Amino acid sequence: MENISKPVLNIPGHVTSNPSFCTFRPISPEEALEEKAILESLAWPRYPSLQPHYSLINTKNPACGSFTILPRRGGGKWHIGDQLEVMIQIHDYLCRPKKYGGDVLLARLHTPALEAGVAGHVVDHLNGSYSAVFTLLWEGRAEVQVTLVHSSEAVEVLRRLTVKQPYRINFKSLFRSGSKTESTICNVCLRPSRTPLCNFTDVRTGEPWFCHKPKNLGCESRIDHSRGGYTQNLRLDEKKLFVRCVFSFSDVNMKVHIRSSGPSDVFVTSNIKDEPMSTLSSVRWTPSGFYYRGAWRSLSGTAVRDFSPEQMTQCLKGKQVHLYGDSTIRQWFEYLLEVLPNIRKFDLHTKKQAGPFMALDYTNNIMVTFRCHAPPIRFGSFKTSEVRYIANELDGLAGGRDTVIVFGIWSHFSTFPMEVYIRRVMSIRGAVVRLLARAPETLVVIRTANVKALSLYETLTNSDWYSMQRDKALRAVFRGVDVRLVDAWEMTVAHHLPHNIHPERPILKNMINVILSYTCP
Repeated sequence: MENISKPVLNIPGHVTSNPSFCTFRPISPEEALEEKAILESLAWPRYPSLQPHYSLINTKNPACGSFTILPRRGGGKWHIGDQLEVMIQIHDYLCRPKKYGGDVLLARLHTPALEAGVAGHVVDHLNGSYSAVFTLLWEGRAEVQVTLVHSSEAVEVLRRLTVKQPYRINFKSLFRSGSKTESTICNVCLRPSRTPLCNFTDVRTGEPWFCHKPKNLGCESRIDHSRGGYTQNLRLDEKKLFVRCVFSFSDVNMKVHIRSSGPSDVFVTSNIKDEPMSTLSSVRWTPSGFYYRGAWRSLSGTAVRDFSPEQMTQCLKGKQVHLYGDSTIRQWFEYLLEVLPNIRKFDLHTKKQAGPFMALDYTNNIMVTFRCHAPPIRFGSFKTSEVRYIANELDGLAGGRDTVIVFGIWSHFSTFPMEVYIRRVMSIRGAVVRLLARAPETLVVIRTANVKALSLYETLTNSDWYSMQRDKALRAVFRGVDVRLVDAWEMTVAHHLPHNIHPERPILKNMINVILSYTCP
């Protein structure tokens, strides 16, 4: 990562000089080694061209690309439990096979009539060809779907923007003293300037945050946080790398299906004892779960039940449910508020986007709360007194068998260097470990990232590629910790509904069923 400054002294409100681009939370030597290993595991194939600008001719043409289902090893019928492998070949706009990898692909196996679907595992062979591996999990006809999210050339643009312009989304704070007010730009990554900064680094977590100092007011007069502006600095013709909806299929190169060169489906039967299961790929892929008859079935050890509103109430009776994160977590609060029969929102007179919120069911002694995570967060204005870091909130909880903690933090970190995200998640992990040490019966559930619809703005600020990388980092940081996952990534890839940063209600219901199944197994 280029132009990254060293950590600064943790003196909130202190006026300091402007760092060069980004400031990171200090970490221990052990965490530094872990961070290095995670960053290496996230390494993405680099675009091989040495030219400063990309030719559209060299980018991917989904109209020419194709996938082929490989035959079952040893022949015979496909059975439940077999591994199905698909070979994918990507072509350029002249329909020539590509010679390098780095494209972002999603794969799904589905049967619309059964409302069944499962995500596949994509392997990049670094030569323009890819494999998608699926586990066959239900009987009947199942169809393969391969989606090109981004070309490798588009990924290179996204990578460059993060390195060169990590401040391209900025934030604002209002400062007030009496009748005097000033608004200034804030960020963890700021463009170098001679303007002094107010240092709002969090005392307990060490998470850095800075605002340009107002000309006529002190740093202590800061009263709110809000989203600011966005700068789009694309080079000549780079917008053509992010085309979603046009008249010609050959012009679309973002979130578009790859065609099949032959049959796109297989027929699956129940396993026959005398015929062994087929394993074509060297990668044995086991998904976290799959949909069948519209219901999510987990393969990770906890059976997922379908809860009625009354059963939800019985499950949560006597419990506190604390939700922390972004709008995809707030969506869960809103769902529970709508579905639980006796719960009512307590009016805290807070902003609709940021909260915090509280809902109570007095009869059944249920409390559900939501609080958004601390900056960077692109919500509308909310008071700085409500800026809370998840790690600090967890350190303030007693925990116990009647406490359910759920958090999701990913979307608002997309434009920043991976170190900013990894260190924030490490900080939360530390608080989770401390919580589980003093109250081991506490249930902690983590919501992963999910795929979404992509416009040009969404791509440059919140692309699926950014989300994919952060999803992998999140899982790596919490590997080995006694937490549960709601695999929103696979649950949105596998479902037939359109991709949406806020998944639609059928997916939402299944996600809540997963949480409740962890709570009341």
